[in-house]
Amino acid sequence: MRVIICGGGVIGACTAWFLRRHGIEVIVIERTEVAAAASGKAGGFLARDWCAGSPLDALARRSFALHAQLAQEIEGDWGYRPMTAYSGFVAPDGDPRRNAPSPLGWLANGVVIAQRIGTTETTAIVHPRKFTSAVMNAAVAQGAELRVGRITGIVRDANGTTAKGVEVEGSLVEADAVVIAMGPWSLLAAQWMRLPAVYGQRSPSIVYDVGTHVPADALFLEYDEDGSAVSIEVFPRADGSTHITALSDIAPLPLDPAAVAPDVDAIARLQIMCERLSPLFRPEKIIAQQACFRPVTEDGLPLIGKVPQSEGLYVATGHNVWGILNAPATGEALAQLIAKDATRGDLSPFDPARLRPLDPSLLQAR
Repeated sequence: MRVIICGGGVIGACTAWFLRRHGIEVIVIERTEVAAAASGKAGGFLARDWCAGSPLDALARRSFALHAQLAQEIEGDWGYRPMTAYSGFVAPDGDPRRNAPSPLGWLANGVVIAQRIGTTETTAIVHPRKFTSAVMNAAVAQGAELRVGRITGIVRDANGTTAKGVEVEGSLVEADAVVIAMGPWSLLAAQWMRLPAVYGQRSPSIVYDVGTHVPADALFLEYDEDGSAVSIEVFPRADGSTHITALSDIAPLPLDPAAVAPDVDAIARLQIMCERLSPLFRPEKIIAQQACFRPVTEDGLPLIGKVPQSEGLYVATGHNVWGILNAPATGEALAQLIAKDATRGDLSPFDPARLRPLDPSLLQAR
């Protein structure tokens, strides 16, 4: 059996790895490079039980465990480490706590820590680009093939009901099954199959090189900006970099992932916020000013499973902020589904058939 995976992000890489564990032939087709979009620019934060009470809970718990397991099974250093997590806020002007020392010594005065919300048992982090690349490399080492090219269509049998491969810039690549795992660009596949809408939400971020000065503590802070509360997330990584993000917005999705760029004003605002958080976040320590588009669906849950009214077509996208966290369990479950392995987890909450498919004419209008 041969499976084509469209997309070389973290979902595609994990799916390729687990398909090879089943002995299935795999070809990954990526337009630009591995981890070119959100899989290379996300925060990499992992949480075991932050999806409790939602349909994502079982998937997240399984995936959190798989992250620890893969760190032992796959060669490479992608900075997997347990960490603590805290919530808090930056005291606004006029607040008497503005000049009070922060309980975390590397933070500036006035950064108030309210409570611990994650422990080394429940929260962790990876470097997303290094993780995605390592998993893809491991899949290739196990026999998967990685090709660079742009998917231009799905090839079907004479009845038009069963996928027989994909078209890559006019050339046929045959397969027994096709997986769409292109993040928000999975929306483009709606012109070839019945897929629900997938949207892209842009998230700017700044990455600082702070060495070993910042401990393994993730921060979720509220910041007052001209009377409006802004949520800031701070993720120190094992390689000495710290990823800080805030100010997500809705923007047109470029056709080419390589064309994604941050909003200049958003980056400037974010830099001001960062410099208020700690004296370590100085301009000369910036190593990246970037943005990524996170894939989101109408109901906030990912699409994982068979594409409606099609044989041999599968989709895995729409993970929003939990893409890095839930990629291993998504890849494992999808590989089990394709291999007809009855041990897979329950994917019914993520069935693409639960949502109305996008009208292809609307996509053409975009």
